[in-house]
Formats: sequence, structure tokens, C-alpha cells
Amino acid sequence: MSADAAEALRGHARDVLAPFVAVTETDDGSLGFEYAGALCSLQAVTLAPGLDVLALTAVLAWDRPVSTTLHKRVADKNAGLQFGLVSVITRGRLADVVLRYTFPAAGLADDALTTMLLLVLSGIEESRRGLLA
Repeated sequence: MSADAAEALRGHARDVLAPFVAVTETDDGSLGFEYAGALCSLQAVTLAPGLDVLALTAVLAWDRPVSTTLHKRVADKNAGLQFGLVSVITRGRLADVVLRYTFPAAGLADDALTTMLLLVLSGIEESRRGLLA
């Protein structure tokens, strides 16, 4: 993806997200926003020629004590999730819980891109429930 194509895809994503969240552009060119208490980052990436994708990362919970319960909750979240993968990233006795989802986005019309992003955002909201208890 050329820099112009990446910028266009990022701009398209920003435009369709704007009615739902306050979006900022970060220094690295990604889009940052908060949704349902999760901190999110969205980047336009080329995986191969002609395969331009949006890669979303959402921090669902951070500094959670590592436990069997946390791992079970994350496994349960993954079992019910349609879009993305929830992971536990451990740092000693603490862990962060992150949802990642990458999908082809080049050429999607506004309605289609909005639908994809809203489906992912609803997964973020649902996945975050119960992680902080």
C-alpha cells in the first residue's frame, strides 16, 4: 500500500468512526480512540500487494492479577467472540488483556466499513464485561 493509499484508508476509517467515538491521529499515523472503557488503536497495513487491511488493537483490561480465573474468563470471551482474538499478556504477576482483529478493508463502501467496525466495537464492549471483576 502506498503512503497515499494508507492515508486514504485511515481517513476513510476515521470518517466512519467519527459519529461513534472521538478519534485522534497519533504520532505513528494510527487512529486512537476509547470505546466502552477500552483504549483502541487502528492502523492501515499492507500484508501483501493488493491486500490492504485495518488492524485494530484494544486494551480491554490492564494490570490484572494473573490467575486461573482470568485465563478462564478470556477463554470464555474467545468462545463467544465473532471478530478478533482476546489474549492475556503477562508481566510477572500482572497481565493486560488485549483484543486484536485484522480485516481486509480496501474498497469497502462507507456502510460496509461502518458495519465491520461496529461489529468489532460491540465485541470489544462484550469482551470487556466481567474482566474487571
